[in-house]
Amino acid sequence: MALTDIVFIHQNMPGQFRHLAPALAQDRRLRVFFVTRRTGVQLPNVRTVLYPDPDCGERSTEPFARPMEVAARFGHAVARVCLDLRAQGVRPRLVIVHPGWGEGLLLRDIWPDARILSYAEFYYQPQGADIGFDPLFPVTAQGLATARMMNGPLLLSHAAADLLLAPTHWQKHRHPDFLHDRIEVVFDGIDTARVFPDPGARFTLPDGRVLDGGGEVITYVARNLEPHRGYHVFLRALPRLLAARPRAQVVIVGGVEVSYSPLPRDGHANWREALAAEVDLGADAARVHHVGKLPYADYLSLLRISAVHVYLTFPFVLSWSCLEAMAAGCLLVASDTAPVREVVEDGVNGRLFPFHDGEAMVGTIVAALEDRAAGDRLRAAARATVAERYALRDCLPRQLRLVERLLAG
Repeated sequence: MALTDIVFIHQNMPGQFRHLAPALAQDRRLRVFFVTRRTGVQLPNVRTVLYPDPDCGERSTEPFARPMEVAARFGHAVARVCLDLRAQGVRPRLVIVHPGWGEGLLLRDIWPDARILSYAEFYYQPQGADIGFDPLFPVTAQGLATARMMNGPLLLSHAAADLLLAPTHWQKHRHPDFLHDRIEVVFDGIDTARVFPDPGARFTLPDGRVLDGGGEVITYVARNLEPHRGYHVFLRALPRLLAARPRAQVVIVGGVEVSYSPLPRDGHANWREALAAEVDLGADAARVHHVGKLPYADYLSLLRISAVHVYLTFPFVLSWSCLEAMAAGCLLVASDTAPVREVVEDGVNGRLFPFHDGEAMVGTIVAALEDRAAGDRLRAAARATVAERYALRDCLPRQLRLVERLLAG
């Protein structure tokens, strides 16, 4: 029996396809490939195909052409390895691609008979999202033009696709209206069988101290510590928070690179360094623990001992960590921004505060800590929200049904 080929493409394998690709690879009728530039990652029954890092050095004399030029180089690098696959006889019935870096630009011409599913994560708009949201990054004509050009590769990739997949309704509706009928909304899925409350959890700090759920541990998590995830708001409010809660321990998870925000303009290497120079924690600094990026099991242990988990985001893509914290039974105190409001209702399954209002954030955290009965109710409701709407056991079958539709033509 001839096998049906499916090709995934994402520069940071497995990315948003961390559940879908392994699930499809379990089907013996399918042959699954994953094109990526990330090394050291293997998925069972998935053949990894590496493409080389594109040369994205400064070339163009037209600054607004830069986003398209970088995307074209990514698209070219992916196209070369896909042409090699075609020469080896790989004829996918379905290609599933994240087009955010230009990797989807040339696929239609390499495999004209394939169905293409394009991941619609974000589309840049001049109003209503991250542009102009924070005074740190004032709107400029150059910035608007650059964002407009960043949409160019996305539009070309989406135009060549048969179907688009968005993780949330808010992210879907950031895209132009003419694409909406082709965008299906299915979240990536939270594995609630793995992410769950555990009253016996323990977390060990870098200095060897062990924290448990009986203490007042306040947690903050981001892939990288940057303004798009509200790190500046959180850190600037810490002196008030630590003064209000003299027994609290604050654990901050995240790297020092940037994923979405520009680097600081004051010469500091990263936002953690810049804000450390600005915010004096005094003797309370001993109660603030930057632990960097954690292994997943340690990260889950931290969520499970959290007394309050603080989540902030610009109007931008919703983090997995927000929903994982809810699934772990965290008492969520989050910014009142559009992607969060799709999931969290104030006073029902979490607490919301205005993103830029550090004083309101502190007041909300303190109130949450002091009303234990209400906190227990919010924790249970947060877990229930994820279990009912975002659990992997429901999201993955929905994604698989989309795949079946596309394979069926």
